[in-house]
Amino acid sequence: LPDTIPCLLSPWSEWSDCSVTCGKGMRTRQRMLKSAAELGDCNEELEQAEKCMLPECPINCELTEWSQWSECNTSCGKGHMIRTRMIKTEPQFGGTHCPETVQRTKCRVRKCLRGTGMEKRRWKEAR
Repeated sequence: LPDTIPCLLSPWSEWSDCSVTCGKGMRTRQRMLKSAAELGDCNEELEQAEKCMLPECPINCELTEWSQWSECNTSCGKGHMIRTRMIKTEPQFGGTHCPETVQRTKCRVRKCLRGTGMEKRRWKEAR
């Protein structure tokens, strides 16, 4: 009688799903030992793992915080001020798009005094 009995192994299972839903992950498969272990040593591997790659994960746009509002762009009367923010990360692989990076808002400084009436009148005459 031979000392060792060959291992009796079940077929490999199907590969598992990839361990991630996007990007790089791992998948595994198993098989079972069918013969009783006491009949001999069995050194066959019962599990295998391999890398799997799914489509790249979406990368969303990332922005810095808003800057402070600028000074009003006029010294009197109605004007506007702006604030800005920078794009830290450009979107990739279907990630969310970047929203606006510049905002403007109206501002009003004290009323303009001298000359406005005159300038308007002159402008009308020039036409």
